[in-house]
Amino acid sequence: MQTPSVFPKGALQTENGTEFTVYSRHASQIDLCLFDTAGEKEMARLPMVRGEGDIHGLIVSDVGPGTRYGFRAHGIYSPEHGLWFDPAKLLLDPYATEIDRSFRHDPALFAFGQETGHIVPKAILASHEPLKRQPPLFAEGGLIYELSVKSFSQLHPEVPEDIRGTVAALAHPAILAHLKKIGVDAVELMPITAWIDERHLPPLGLSNAWGYNPVGFMALDPRLCPGGVRELRETVAALHAQGIGVILDLVFNHTGESDIEGSVLSLRGLDNLTAFRHPPGKPGVLVNDTGTGNTVACDHPYIRQLIIDSLRHFVLSAGVDGFRFDLAPVLGRTANGFEMASETLSAMHSDPLLYDRLLIAEPWDIGPGG
Repeated sequence: MQTPSVFPKGALQTENGTEFTVYSRHASQIDLCLFDTAGEKEMARLPMVRGEGDIHGLIVSDVGPGTRYGFRAHGIYSPEHGLWFDPAKLLLDPYATEIDRSFRHDPALFAFGQETGHIVPKAILASHEPLKRQPPLFAEGGLIYELSVKSFSQLHPEVPEDIRGTVAALAHPAILAHLKKIGVDAVELMPITAWIDERHLPPLGLSNAWGYNPVGFMALDPRLCPGGVRELRETVAALHAQGIGVILDLVFNHTGESDIEGSVLSLRGLDNLTAFRHPPGKPGVLVNDTGTGNTVACDHPYIRQLIIDSLRHFVLSAGVDGFRFDLAPVLGRTANGFEMASETLSAMHSDPLLYDRLLIAEPWDIGPGG
């Protein structure tokens, strides 16, 4: 095992082994946890090494594609001071692109000291061959058809039952023919990344059909895209072959970890003070410009890079044409309010992979001036 020296990118396979990295300024220690192929039994818990820029890393030589893993963060547990460290909580890698199961609620997710390794999805070590960069098929103008992946094909009689309600169904000839018939130029997929239902839903016997309460920004949810990146890539290719562009609706403004009564699943457990906005001098309070209980600190350099890398991932790995941003003003918020020329928004326009993608903004939030 060695220590990597790269900006955090989750898990990357190299000639020296697999580099695992994660950012946390305030954790005293981060552990890498490796699981069996079923994602049930923790096989190893390896202390990571803090390096430059508060990057915790480790190079492991004997793991490969398909490895299930997660992180645990040590430190002070003091929510009133914005510190949520609890090594009993398994945490999803923010850079995970695939997970082995969906998130589900459990009382242990909210309780300090209660083990969650048997509940929380494991990240799957995956390598995605980048596509050759192409100009977006759909850039502007034309009919954009917003659709919920689950409900769109869930009852379609011509779509095989095993793919109804999934991304793969959108590549079925019957679906493609329908979209062409009604003159669709691009489909906008409502969020398909990993989410957890709001905590008031399970007691009511309810659940969400889409990912507007995200935990992972890159990881595709198995409920909607069980084939992971490969399924999304193949569906985008099938739609492109019919002249139909693909836009992803992405949520970067908050996470499903909710308010101070919420669960500890990923960013909150890794570094709450970094990941979320807090009023000046009140680290135990979460700014709620989103109405969901927390607001992601999109102006922090680490979070900014995570957002840009997420967009790049979906262009490189799946070839999507653009993005729609939920509560987009949050992306431009800083300590001074909303800034149209914020570093995060500017980075999207200047990035060599993203500059020509279609970017659609939901133009409001409930913050000052929102």
